[in-house]
Parts: sequence; structure tokens; C-alpha cells
Amino acid sequence: MTDTVSEHAPLGRRERKKAATRKALADAALRLFAEHGYDRVGIRDIAEAADVSTTTLFKHFPSKEALVFDEGDEIKAALLAAVRRRPAGQSIPRALRDHVLRARLLKGKDTDPRFVQLIELVDSTPALRAYARRMWMQHEIDLAAVIAEESGAPADDPMCRALAHFALEARDLGHDSADPEAAVHRAFDLLEHGWPAPEVTPSEG
Repeated sequence: MTDTVSEHAPLGRRERKKAATRKALADAALRLFAEHGYDRVGIRDIAEAADVSTTTLFKHFPSKEALVFDEGDEIKAALLAAVRRRPAGQSIPRALRDHVLRARLLKGKDTDPRFVQLIELVDSTPALRAYARRMWMQHEIDLAAVIAEESGAPADDPMCRALAHFALEARDLGHDSADPEAAVHRAFDLLEHGWPAPEVTPSEG
């Protein structure tokens, strides 16, 4: 078991240097992609902008797409925490709805400009949209496991897996919609309340 001191111990010099290099590369990539377009920027351009070699770049990022998505572990942790730490009485679908809306939509004057820039870049670049979807959907199994834990269901319960899958899918439903927020809400209405029963009209005698 990890004690409190070691959990919060400051990073060593090597770790700080590694983190600084990763940040410099990610910052340079985002800036160049925003200025010139994703397809017109090469790996060498990013390495030069961050003042490192391409070999060093590939030690930190396995691909060009990965430079845009530098927080995979944090995204997964936040997703699982949305279920585990939801307010008392809140349903799991409602907690996932709120989290997906926060993760996907750009709202409020206090929104981080870098986040806005990132979302706009991803939405306008097919290769990044596809990569982002793969990165997001890879958390399906872990999310299903947490849903099962929280609901007291068996670990292999197909309903938990289905909820995890479609909750994650819902994030991208509003991409081409005039009202992305409404599209996400409608998807989660279905997940939380089911398909509405059809109105029965009396037959003509």
C-alpha cells in the first residue's frame, strides 16, 4: 500500500525534465497545427519548434496524432470518477450525461482557450476525430466494470457494458448537429428512460 508521503512526493529532476519536454512538444504541435493545419505540419517541424530531435519526440509520443492527446490517463480517471463520485441519489446515466457534456461542449467565458483550440482542431481534422474516438472508446471495458461495481451487478453484465458503450458513443452524436448539446441530451434520455412507448390510437369501428 502506498503511503501518503510517497503519493504526493515531488517529481525528481529526471521526471521534471521529461514532463517539460512532453509539454513543450505538445504545445508546439498544437500551435503549429492551429497556424498551418494538421496535414501541413510534419514531425520534423514539431521537433524543431520544441528544440529536440525527432528521435526524442518519438520517445515521448508514438505518433503524430498522439501529440494532440497527451492526457489519456487523466481522461480515464475523470470518466471513472464521474461514476464513483456522483452525488448521492444521482443515477449513473445522469452522472455520465453530465460528464460527457462537460468533456465535449465549449461553454462559458472561463473555458480554457487551449481547450477550445484543441476541440476545434480535432473537429475540423478527420484523422484527429478518428483517433480521438478510438482513444475515448478504449475506456469502455473499464467504465463497464465501474458501472457494475456501483450498481451491484455481475462483472460481465451485458447491460453495464451496453450502458458504457453507448454513453461513450453519445459524445460524438452531436458533431454535425445544429445543437450538439440537445443531441447529447436526447441520447442520454434514451439511455436513462428507454424508448418511449408509441401512442395507441383507437381503431375505427
